[in-house]
Amino acid sequence: MNELRYPIEGVIYHDEAQARRYQDSGAWARTSVGDALRATARRQPEAPAFITDEGSLSFRELDEQTDRLAAALLDAGLAPADRAIFQMGTTLETVLALVACYKAGIVPVCSLPQHRELEIGQLVRQSGARGYFVQADFHKFDLVAFAEKMAAGSDTLAHLVVARGSAGSHLAMRALIDAMPLDQARARLADVAPGARDVLSFQLSGGTTGVPKIIPRFHAEYLGHALACARLYELGPDERFIWALPLLHNAAQLYVLMPVLAMGVSAVLMSRVEVRRMLELIEQHRVTRAVSIGPIAPQLMAYPDLDKHDLSSLRLFTTMSRADRLEETLGVPCSNLFGITEGLLLGAPPSAPAHVRHHTQGKSGCADDEIRLLDPESETPVPEGAMGELCFRGPSTLPGFFDAPEANAKAYTSDGFYRTGDMMTAHVVDGAVHYTFEGRLRDNVNRGGEKIGCEEVEGLVTAHPAVVEARLVAMPDPVYGEKGCIYIIPKPGCAAPQVRELADFLVAQGLAKYKCPERVEVIDAFPVTKVGKLDKPALKKMIADKLAREAQEAGQGAQRGAA
Repeated sequence: MNELRYPIEGVIYHDEAQARRYQDSGAWARTSVGDALRATARRQPEAPAFITDEGSLSFRELDEQTDRLAAALLDAGLAPADRAIFQMGTTLETVLALVACYKAGIVPVCSLPQHRELEIGQLVRQSGARGYFVQADFHKFDLVAFAEKMAAGSDTLAHLVVARGSAGSHLAMRALIDAMPLDQARARLADVAPGARDVLSFQLSGGTTGVPKIIPRFHAEYLGHALACARLYELGPDERFIWALPLLHNAAQLYVLMPVLAMGVSAVLMSRVEVRRMLELIEQHRVTRAVSIGPIAPQLMAYPDLDKHDLSSLRLFTTMSRADRLEETLGVPCSNLFGITEGLLLGAPPSAPAHVRHHTQGKSGCADDEIRLLDPESETPVPEGAMGELCFRGPSTLPGFFDAPEANAKAYTSDGFYRTGDMMTAHVVDGAVHYTFEGRLRDNVNRGGEKIGCEEVEGLVTAHPAVVEARLVAMPDPVYGEKGCIYIIPKPGCAAPQVRELADFLVAQGLAKYKCPERVEVIDAFPVTKVGKLDKPALKKMIADKLAREAQEAGQGAQRGAA
């Protein structure tokens, strides 16, 4: 089923000739995600698909339950091409809800349980979401009550689906599944199943402003992208992943969810990151693949009892950076990675030379990807060996952000290469070009894989009654890679708010807690460049140097205390 059945206004689609070319080359699949799962379930019905401490799902169970839920959602009033907000953790219920939406043509919007009024309000308005999936038992926060509040203030939200708890007057996810006969469900879906070129999900750009840009990803494209990455990583049919981070993220979808559904590999899911339990599960389930997007790798390197765990089943552990240190710690092959939701994945398999795995982010697994390193101020390629802005086009490059003509006008070169804002250098190894990440041009904080737009936070901080101006920069952190440091110019006669007070103020305005600055620095005036522009690199250097001095002084103090 190669057609586009449910076009969405505001989505930019690949043109017909381009789509045919990508399917002919094998860069795109010729099927939908739902049909890919159905084929896997026929091939290996009783093999485990997803495993958790609470229970497991075989491929047959996953296929049957998602058929039933998909049909029930349609009967409840949702329709193909409708969008749905997700505030759910990493559980079997989230897998069922996601896959059911894929089968029904409902488009999940990448949202997190930690998001609050600001983020969810923006996403609902931008996406025009009609559905809302929540997990009733996610920590102590009442997501059901929060969703009710958001729905009451929305012109579009009409269907609230509740998992893992009391649904009240809303749709209970388990009840929807149980009440739908399988034969009836399959007959219902046969008439409405999405095509391979339909939108699969709405992902989010890690941009620099307070308003996230929406990235449509498509069934054929996403499957093809994930399978190309799996081939690059030399993924075999007996592989088993472990995953503890949000399932809505691009990384979870491409590295884990799509390979499970389409290839029949399996995944162990954890509802939260807990290093000791992760190592126990690797041992218990003979996990072969692990991925660190965020704080997992630093926590592993700090864990004191590694030698008590058998990690011999691991064939590869991929991480965002410092794969050399992780490999030294774990004693298993490790490699760096790079991924961007706009459509490029770089990586290196366990068979790659150590230099490639440890000192580059690898290469693309798709032969149709075109990659250039350009001067950030022009479209001129940088000289060989020089650092340049990573730009790319290819089968998984987004054709355009959703309903965002101004952003699209700035995002591409004149010949259609997407400009990432990430600086790389290129290295030829064994005849193939590999890329090393050198830094970012864009103004954001990458806190353990979660991108925090500095503009968004700055705008809210300057609303504080004691603040004249504020600028957020990334400061180095041993666990998360980066955290946010806010430089504040206070109003005359006022004291700048401290970290806790500022966080309370920002959360009250609807900002997610993880976006709140974790250090406050008071400054009389911001440094400027020679042409009078704000010099954020100088602010970053100031806080990095200050942290280094503090660490050195703390070390000296510890030595004096020991003496």
